[in-house]
Amino acid sequence: MSDKLKISRRDFMNGVALSLTAGTSLSPLELLAMEGPYPPALTGLRGSHPGSIEVAHDVVWNGVKYPRPSRQTERTYDLVVVGGGISGLSAALFYRQRVGPDAKILILDNHDDFGGHAKRNEFIVDGQTLIGHGGSQTIEGPSHYSPVARQLLKDVGIFTDRFYEYYDQEYFAKRKLGSGIWFSNEAYGKDVLAPDVLGSYFDKPDPATIDATMDAYPISDESRLALSELLKGKRARLSDLSDAKKIELLSSISYRSFLLEHAGMPVEVADMLSDVQLGLWGTGGDVLSVLEAYESGFPGTQQLELSSIDNYRSEDDEPYIFHFPDGNAGVARSIVRQLLPDAVPGRTMEDLVTSRVIYDLLDDDASSVRVRLNSTCVDVRHASDEKTVDVTYVRNGDTSRVRGKHVVLACYNRMIPHICNEVPEKQAEAINYATKMPLVYIGIAVRNWQAMSNLGYRYIYVPQTRLMYRFMLDFPVSMGDYWYTQNPDEPAILHGTVVPTKLGLPAREQCVAGQRQLYEMSFDDFERGIVRQLDGSLSAGGFDVERDIAAITVNRWPHGYAWEYLQLSDPPEFDRDNGPHVDGRAQIGRISIANSDASAYAYANGAIDAADRAVNEQIG
Repeated sequence: MSDKLKISRRDFMNGVALSLTAGTSLSPLELLAMEGPYPPALTGLRGSHPGSIEVAHDVVWNGVKYPRPSRQTERTYDLVVVGGGISGLSAALFYRQRVGPDAKILILDNHDDFGGHAKRNEFIVDGQTLIGHGGSQTIEGPSHYSPVARQLLKDVGIFTDRFYEYYDQEYFAKRKLGSGIWFSNEAYGKDVLAPDVLGSYFDKPDPATIDATMDAYPISDESRLALSELLKGKRARLSDLSDAKKIELLSSISYRSFLLEHAGMPVEVADMLSDVQLGLWGTGGDVLSVLEAYESGFPGTQQLELSSIDNYRSEDDEPYIFHFPDGNAGVARSIVRQLLPDAVPGRTMEDLVTSRVIYDLLDDDASSVRVRLNSTCVDVRHASDEKTVDVTYVRNGDTSRVRGKHVVLACYNRMIPHICNEVPEKQAEAINYATKMPLVYIGIAVRNWQAMSNLGYRYIYVPQTRLMYRFMLDFPVSMGDYWYTQNPDEPAILHGTVVPTKLGLPAREQCVAGQRQLYEMSFDDFERGIVRQLDGSLSAGGFDVERDIAAITVNRWPHGYAWEYLQLSDPPEFDRDNGPHVDGRAQIGRISIANSDASAYAYANGAIDAADRAVNEQIG
């Protein structure tokens, strides 16, 4: 066991946070005295956690009007930001960079932690600290970021080239760990775990082993033969069509329809394949076009050979490795460190990983920038002089009103018309065109991962499930004083993904139904399902759920991914530069809108670019 992994909570404070007090104005004893609730270490139901959503739901669902204080209850700020996710934090940083370090900025967020969907999960298992991500996952393709977004990463001390050293790209191959597929008794009549012949982002199957491997699959002989021929490129090649005709066809039918009607797959096979990329798209193959499935590498699409598309694919696409141990919570924490250095001790992207945020310093009256958590905005309106904006929020049941010379709304987009009655009707319609795609990221702290090692898997796909459609060993990243597990007898995090879909509904209706489902599920519901899935799939490798599961954090995001236009759901002219989101983000006097929804792009750089635009509107 690596000595670097032996980090107890006390060691974490004494060896990391307190060793970095040179960057703060507080002594070690003062820091210890301030230690209070620490959100990253909370387990159970997190993400949109109890306490973060009730006020907003009162406003939207029940029409509750919270009393607006007759007088301003706090000072006037140069900028008030509603929403402390990556977009809101970026807006605060951009504003301060462009206006000056003395700018007074208040950031309000309804959660008990900052970062929005970029959440950090921590576990302490047998004296070891495990760090994982509970939301926004990776800095994907940083070379394709806009100049502004790339500069922000540098400004907050993130240098993506270093991840080539920190992310061990050979980790699983060296340990001969591949991808599996688990057929549950509930869906297939018996529990079966076998190698996955479908292929994933992480592993590509050997065509020579497909038939022998599928002998273990609990599917019909007809399905086995059809799937084998599909994966070997013997079905639906469409070779009689030109590229242009292929693209015309494939952009007009769903992947599931393609499987059933053009590839001749039995329904059983279509059911197996439709959900293989749920975590990427936030929805299934029944509402994705074949062209979208092709660009994402869905099974059975590679033989379509669309040269006109393949020729435009970059030969130097970056690997999927730009990942802090806590995902893009590392980005959020880096921005907060830049804004409030005393609150996030340390100076480098490496020491950030084990730096403990001092939450009491986020909302310090002596600071020019303040982050106020557990604060849900309920009313935004221009003051009578039209030179300032009043912002009313609810915190711990109390209603307060602050004033900003400028306001950036970096919150959930569809909330904006409910809290700002100055949004024109047509703009509200544009905002409401899209909806969020729901998803859940689950962190399961295990006392060892011996079962995964014994079985030979790092990734397991679960077809036809209502819970985790996949679970996997977390990404192998070691940075600074934090080391990823090196041996199967050490504690580790299994990362699970849930995407609640409703087969047969249009994409937006699927999202709404999935949102409702997540709100109705308790932590006990999730826990029972997780225990069943791990027991059913890993027990043959020696996994004992009572002995080996140390803790579970369910990061529930009913309003998860920003809506990205889909070929089968949206007009063909809609894209990141053109669509209702452009009208929906229009400036309203001293109020601007910044969030990934306003970019129609569910990635960190979409959030950053939206912040840049919003700030430029206010100071331009």
